[in-house]
Amino acid sequence: MLCWTLKYLDGRIITRALCDYKGYKPGSEDDSKLVKELHDRFEEADILIAHNGDRFDIKESNKRFIYHELKPPAPYKTVDTLKIAKRHFKFISNKLDDLGEFLGAGAKVKHPGFDMWLGCKAGDPASWNLMKKYNRQDVILLEAVYHKLKPWHSTHPSVSDFTNTCQACGEVEILTTRSYMTKRGEKNRGQCPCGQWREIKQLTTVK
Repeated sequence: MLCWTLKYLDGRIITRALCDYKGYKPGSEDDSKLVKELHDRFEEADILIAHNGDRFDIKESNKRFIYHELKPPAPYKTVDTLKIAKRHFKFISNKLDDLGEFLGAGAKVKHPGFDMWLGCKAGDPASWNLMKKYNRQDVILLEAVYHKLKPWHSTHPSVSDFTNTCQACGEVEILTTRSYMTKRGEKNRGQCPCGQWREIKQLTTVK
C-alpha cells in the first residue's frame, strides 16, 4: 500500500502515504505503519462508505491487515455507492468520475497513470504530492456522489437510534407526508430533507 485517504462525513480529511513516516526511504515497500494507522481508523468507524468498496477497497485493506498480523477491526457497516448506482439507475457508466460528471458533483484529479505510481516508488516528491491530491479529491467526490444517491438507498444502515429520525442522515424534520393503507389500517410516511422516505411511527411516552 502506497497511500490512503479517508474523510469523516461532512468533516475532516486525513491523507497518509509511505513518505510521511519516519525512516522512509525511496523504494521502500514497508507499509506496516501506514497499514496500522488505517486499521486504527477502521476500528473507530460505524459505517464505511466507498465506491466499489465491498468488492475492492475493503478486501484490499483486509489483505494488508492480515499480512501484518492485525486482527479484524471492530464490526462496521458499509455503503457501496457503486451498488446503489447499479441497483437503481441505468447510467451509461457507473465509474465514480462519470457519476460525478453526470450528477454535477465534481470530477477526479487527472494524473499520468502508472507513471505516477512509479514516481512514488522512486521517491519523487512531485509524484507523491500528486498521489495525495488525487486521493483527497477522490473522497471529496465520493462524498458528493453519496449525498446525491443516498435518498435512493432504502436499506441504508441506520445512523440513529431514535424511532422517527431518518436512518440515512439522522434528521428529525419531515418536509412531506403521505398516507397509505395496509392490512392493519392507515399508516404514514414522511420524506426527509435529504430525500429519503421513512415510516412515521406512533410514539408512546411513559412516565
